[in-house]
Amino acid sequence: MMKTTKWSWRAIVAVGAMLASACWGVAQAAPAVESVRGSMQGGVEVVRIDFTEPLTSVPTGFAIQSPARIALDIPGATNAMGRSAVDINVGNLRSVNVVQAPDRARLVLNLKTPTNYRTQVEGKSLIVTLDGVALAGSTQPAPQTFAESRNRDTQPIRDLDFRRGPDGSGRIVVDLPSNQVGVDIRQQGQTLVVEFLKSTLPEGLRRRMDVTDFGTPIQTVSTFQQGDRVRMVIEPRGAWEHSAYQSDNQFVVEVRTQRQDPNKLSQGPGYTGEKLSLNFQNIEVRALLQVIADFTNFNIVTSDSVSGGVTLRLKDVPWDQALDIILQAKGLGMRRTGNVLWIAPKDEIAAKEKLELESNAAIQSLEPLRTQGFVLNYTRAADVAVQLTGTGSSRILSARGSVIAEPRTNQLFVTDVPAKLEQVQQLISRLDIAVRQVLIEARIVEASDTFGKTLGVRLGGSDLRGVRNGDAGYSVAGNNRVAFGGTYDAVSGTTGESSTALTTVNTNFVNLPAAGVGGFPASTFAISIFNSAANRFLNLELSALEADGKGKLVSSPRIVTADKTKALIEQGTEFPYQQATSSGATSVAFRRATLKLEVTPQITPEGNIILDLDINKDSRGETTAAGIAINTKHIRTQVLVENGGTVVIGGIFELTETENETRVPLLGDIPIAGNLFKNRLRNTSKQEMLVFITPKMVADRQPAGR
Repeated sequence: MMKTTKWSWRAIVAVGAMLASACWGVAQAAPAVESVRGSMQGGVEVVRIDFTEPLTSVPTGFAIQSPARIALDIPGATNAMGRSAVDINVGNLRSVNVVQAPDRARLVLNLKTPTNYRTQVEGKSLIVTLDGVALAGSTQPAPQTFAESRNRDTQPIRDLDFRRGPDGSGRIVVDLPSNQVGVDIRQQGQTLVVEFLKSTLPEGLRRRMDVTDFGTPIQTVSTFQQGDRVRMVIEPRGAWEHSAYQSDNQFVVEVRTQRQDPNKLSQGPGYTGEKLSLNFQNIEVRALLQVIADFTNFNIVTSDSVSGGVTLRLKDVPWDQALDIILQAKGLGMRRTGNVLWIAPKDEIAAKEKLELESNAAIQSLEPLRTQGFVLNYTRAADVAVQLTGTGSSRILSARGSVIAEPRTNQLFVTDVPAKLEQVQQLISRLDIAVRQVLIEARIVEASDTFGKTLGVRLGGSDLRGVRNGDAGYSVAGNNRVAFGGTYDAVSGTTGESSTALTTVNTNFVNLPAAGVGGFPASTFAISIFNSAANRFLNLELSALEADGKGKLVSSPRIVTADKTKALIEQGTEFPYQQATSSGATSVAFRRATLKLEVTPQITPEGNIILDLDINKDSRGETTAAGIAINTKHIRTQVLVENGGTVVIGGIFELTETENETRVPLLGDIPIAGNLFKNRLRNTSKQEMLVFITPKMVADRQPAGR
């Protein structure tokens, strides 16, 4: 026994209307609902329902507090939209349902909060205005998007631009003269129409933009003047959805691809069908499936092997979830073709699909072969031929198929069944495309800063009293003589014991001069104090040198390559050296000291560039007994850079500081005077290397005539 107890309000109205309309028929021509759209005007929600014929009077209606709904009955009207629910999501308005009854159409406005409303008829349209309410949790005033125009005079549109969104959506950005411009947006068939009220369009913006190459659902955008308003017609392609918003003076229309799963009964995450309530005791499955078919827009074909009954109680459950529960409970499966559902036991569906696959394989083995030629423009025919004739699951052609690559004209001649030829055509249309190119420029900057300072002293003396080499002019009574010098020979020469010639070197008993820096000797200053009567001398020589050097070396390799293609540029010198061979002889080998840039770019959907980099900066080092040493600097990394941007991918900084002091023991420790017995040397060296990378996409050439 079948028993119906409690249905939701929406399910009762919808199922009853569909069942009654099947028997009632249409007795006479009546106004039909063409479109339903909602907008914000002056801070309140406005619903506009367009009909094919003008309404004879303002429809009557009623409001429900819980759940918050407004119902309007239009006598003799029908639904010509092809769907019963329209999502609005503007302010307090959630959605609008159009329910067909035998003698009328009922418009149900689903609200978030109960409110009052006003209706009026304008031509072929019914205008429903909702009173403003303060929504819970709302901290911002109602947006002025799609507001009615509050301009007294017409004002010109400032600018019009098209951009590609990060998810492949198309965005039309319009700069309005003020935030008082009224905007009306509506969908007409497969086009989207946007009108800017009381506005003018400058001559430079009156054009038709072909934006097919951006890879968005939008194909063309046409903007023109129509009376005292500017009309924009957007022509998308495929399944799409749109949204619009306004921020101050900028109005944005975004069109994106509608993500649909052909196997799902309703689009969206999870179960999104209209909710219904079912309460049946031992109802036949076939009858229950018919009830769901009457509630939805789907046609259900049930296999003869579907039988049995089911008892269930569902309350406020999406209808697609309810259908899934019924199928799982009875072990049934479902296959969808358009708006037709075929329901049968899972084993029967699997057997039928297996039979179809076997039949297709048999037909393919007997189907006559065809040969078709394909001309490739950007890809080598031999490379595509390898992909078509791969092994195992990677093979695209059938077992009977073959391919010939003709390199002179870059053509492919494929022989196979028509179905495989169509797959080859689709594959070539995706592969044979112009690859975007990237210019990569690297700047390797090497800077050096050196500083050296050295101080030294020479201190010496001599005593020429006494007889030198029998010279009677130098005589001292007695044998007591005092002499000093830098060496024993100098002392012997001073006292006349030897014939050693005295010089400034062998008379210096402190010899710590400043060392040369940068290939130049130190500057010196000398002073000698002597007594002419006694022929005694004291010599002092100070030497000092300071060197300061700065250097900068910039290397800038650059290269152009295609997207995802490795490129290499290298410049340098090969140095020969000898090495032993296995036979014991020597041979000449070469070592490279080069500047090398190896890079593989990858362009992201957002327009940024990922770079796999390998950079070498080598130079000749010192010469050793085994050969020439090579100084190397090497960077290998991966980095993400915006198009045309510059990033520092790495750097090396070296700082070397040395300070040496040489002195005479004890004498060098004497305050102040100890400086005469010291030699000081201080060196500071700074080396720094930075690597900059700048990638830039090369602009594609537009075809002639575009």
